[in-house]
Amino acid sequence: MTRTILSTLAVLAATPLWAGGDHGSALHQQGAILSDKASGGSASFDILAAHAHRTGQTITFHMTTAGTAGAETPTPAGDLAGAPVLSYVWPVTLGPEAVGFEPETGILALAATSHPDFDDTPLYDENNDGDLTNDGADWHSHWVVLTPNDACGDGALSVRDIPEGATPALPATWPGLPLFIDSPGFTPVFDGAEISLTVALPQSVSVSGTRYDGVTAALRVNANIHAPLLCVTDVFDVASGDLSLPGRID
Repeated sequence: MTRTILSTLAVLAATPLWAGGDHGSALHQQGAILSDKASGGSASFDILAAHAHRTGQTITFHMTTAGTAGAETPTPAGDLAGAPVLSYVWPVTLGPEAVGFEPETGILALAATSHPDFDDTPLYDENNDGDLTNDGADWHSHWVVLTPNDACGDGALSVRDIPEGATPALPATWPGLPLFIDSPGFTPVFDGAEISLTVALPQSVSVSGTRYDGVTAALRVNANIHAPLLCVTDVFDVASGDLSLPGRID
């Protein structure tokens, strides 16, 4: 299934996309994307439902898992090279420009990630210890732009690289990595089987009609710390089963 889903993500990323209060567990929401419980794998990343709702320009994304969401974090590699990343991801049909990236550069996705080998949120102290550089293992949020990259594997994706010397449009909270990644500081909330993440979008962004899906995945930093810098290496589950983005925010 992994190769099929990665290929579907790659097709979506190659297609230009335009923009078109907590409501409780995603599993019990009208319009939620429902997914059967898997027979194997990690329950923490087995999606039972994904849902998103909005109040004005504020959107709350939910995911219900078969286990305890956020309970598992990566085993450290001991270095940035080869560092593993675990993630809960909501791909959306908003264009990357909705959050400040260069337009038509891939598929925009909201992610909650954990990666103990490095910190990519230089503006925030997630573990509140006074050090801004040591909390990559704590679950935190990113906007990322995904794009097909065969260097990551047949039909696979990477977070879009920024070539040396290139100056694409980037969000104000871009963390300085040579990637289309934003560290906006929105805090994931975990409650048993549930993860939720609330974000705010500019008034200029048309949110109504935005489509979404739910994905759990693993990524890995290139062992050579070179483009492609961050590859999607495994897809654990997709709420829709086929990444058709059937969810709709109205």
